[in-house]
Amino acid sequence: MRILIVKLSSIGDVVHALPAAAFLKRALPEAQISWVVERSASAILKDSPVIDQLIEIDTRSWRERPLSMHTLADARARLGELRHRGPHSNGGKIDVAIDLQGLIKSGIVARASGASRRIGFDPAGLREKASRVFLTEEVDTSHLEHVIEKNLALARAALEMNGASSDSTPYEFPIALRPEDDLFAESEAGARGKRFAILNPGGGWTTKLWPAERFGQLADLLLEQHSMASIVTYGPGEEALANQVAASSRAKAARPLASTLKQFVALARRASLFVGGDTGPLHLAAASSTPIVGIYGPTSAERNGPFDKRDIAVGLDLWCRSNCHRRSCWHWECMDIPLSRVAKAASKRLADKERKDPE
Repeated sequence: MRILIVKLSSIGDVVHALPAAAFLKRALPEAQISWVVERSASAILKDSPVIDQLIEIDTRSWRERPLSMHTLADARARLGELRHRGPHSNGGKIDVAIDLQGLIKSGIVARASGASRRIGFDPAGLREKASRVFLTEEVDTSHLEHVIEKNLALARAALEMNGASSDSTPYEFPIALRPEDDLFAESEAGARGKRFAILNPGGGWTTKLWPAERFGQLADLLLEQHSMASIVTYGPGEEALANQVAASSRAKAARPLASTLKQFVALARRASLFVGGDTGPLHLAAASSTPIVGIYGPTSAERNGPFDKRDIAVGLDLWCRSNCHRRSCWHWECMDIPLSRVAKAASKRLADKERKDPE
């Protein structure tokens, strides 16, 4: 059986889809699992033991004419390798495509793969309703809160229709690290003692950003109250923001650090705490079992937040928060979260970490 996962971006969304891939491989070990992803979000998937074939694409050229014959032809050309490459392909076709994105462009990819079964969310779960035309089967996930469970529901639907049963194994995030990734993390962690925090001030959207000054003040409190230095991680274009955090720490308790995604994972696996907003690094930290304090404004922690029940999501209950998801806004109240609330949550999460985990 050949299964195609279509989850193009972003990094956090790709991380949330990994448990579905792990579930499929666990349920059908002999199946070939292919994954189509945007090149910009592909790094975290490379060499994963549950992915037999990784297809990287760039859909920027599709956006101007998403439903044109030219776009569909280009998608077919880029996905031709699905039929002719891979350890088990033998020129065979994709049996089922699972669209975990719910966009027109992901629907185009699923359709261009040649799969006779194309499974996706029902209209209420689609990010672009028009993508429904590319599906042959729809799955209702409105009763599920977290996006990981929604993704797993589509994977289960694909297998149950072929006689395979679901299971209740905890979420798996099969991310393959190289020895040099671990060496990088060991070096950085060792320079800060046994305990350190990761502070990630970036967020992609301006509406997700907690003030850099408060991150710097938090670093001071973590050092003062918990003897814990902080590493400030950042992505492309966020170096100035990370430097602002460091400059806001009076005790010089926060140091910016550039890393690749996999180096970040290696670092997160060693960290005592992660504090940041709803963005890729938070989801990578959750996949790494790092204790988390998430700072949430325009997005839902119930849908996108960390899934360890000991982790803490901090936010404000405002009149405008429900189903917001605005990337820009005329006011900024939702991220005006007091330093004291985040610091209190950090202390509580650290205390919970130090208690013995339940068996």
